[in-house]
Amino acid sequence: MTPGDTAVIDRAGLDRLVEVLRARGYRVIGPQVRDGAIVLDELESGAALPSGWGVQTSPGRYRLHRRDDEAVFAHSAGPGSWKQFLHPPHRKIAEIGPDLESVPVDEVPVKSAFLGVRGCDLASIAILGRVLGGGEYPDPSFGRRRHDLFVVAVNCTEPGGVCFCASMGTGPGVSAGFDLALTERIEGSDHRFLVEVGTEAGAHVLAEVGSREAETAEIARAGEAVNAAAQRMGRAMPEVDLRTLLRDSRESPHWQDVASRCLTCANCTMVCPTCFCTTTEDVTDLTGDHAQRWERWASCFELDFSYLHGGSVRQSGAGRYRQWLSHKLSTWYDQFGSSGCVGCGRCIAWCPAGIDLTAEVGRLAELAGGTADDDR
Repeated sequence: MTPGDTAVIDRAGLDRLVEVLRARGYRVIGPQVRDGAIVLDELESGAALPSGWGVQTSPGRYRLHRRDDEAVFAHSAGPGSWKQFLHPPHRKIAEIGPDLESVPVDEVPVKSAFLGVRGCDLASIAILGRVLGGGEYPDPSFGRRRHDLFVVAVNCTEPGGVCFCASMGTGPGVSAGFDLALTERIEGSDHRFLVEVGTEAGAHVLAEVGSREAETAEIARAGEAVNAAAQRMGRAMPEVDLRTLLRDSRESPHWQDVASRCLTCANCTMVCPTCFCTTTEDVTDLTGDHAQRWERWASCFELDFSYLHGGSVRQSGAGRYRQWLSHKLSTWYDQFGSSGCVGCGRCIAWCPAGIDLTAEVGRLAELAGGTADDDR
């Protein structure tokens, strides 16, 4: 097999893929069921994958349910994203001794393999690559964690109730940025995965796993299933020029309406696969002779996030929600050349107030009389 070729493996072959990657020294991370959700964590074997589980999602709601089959990837995004492994939520960056000398922590990340990366999350990894890995001052921690990353992507065939990747141009299919890409197919008792080879590294791994060449009809049916998923999205972003809409809606009265419901809890930014803001904290022991400096995720919903001498710039909930949404969908283009939203729907499902950003943007478009063509 070479890049661009498509093969077929069965369910045992998927387990074998996990074994091969672990034998090659990768920490294999993939979906599994824990604490009433499908989370991402290290896999010791393919048996830990969520066979037969699906999810039901809507604004402020996420529930697991048993399926009538043993599908492994027939579920939408859970609360965690791959960002947590590339840009950890909490990490020690320095040790500070009694002489106040700061000694950086020498990180030696284990090379990782991500198994089950959806199109939306594949897009988010690329966005983080531009934000944290590019520019004049790239984040060396992110670069080390992304180096030698092996990606097994998954084409979605069953979108969730809050998914809107199709309207953001990030899914449900994948086209680049992977070593191997799977499309799960269950037809009667036949449970198989079409495997598209993306890189030479992927071809070598697949050769060790073992496979057969995909038939033309199998490839066509898999493609049809992915295309059909694009028509069954649970949500869609309004077909307007989002950059212009958010820019021109700065004084819209709708921000106050959203603020009357928003708890400014920051759940949306914590589950977002592209939010990247951090802050640093120094902590010390009881003796005061030793301290550590830690980096942790921060959120623009925190009151002190915009603190300057004399107070915070954005003190109202309306101002903080407007900042988040305007940056995500509009000014992110100015900084990084793309939208900061990939349409995964996590912020909708995990908002305790059930706020749906697609509905809020739709309302802004209605108030603005938005009919402009979408230039995303």
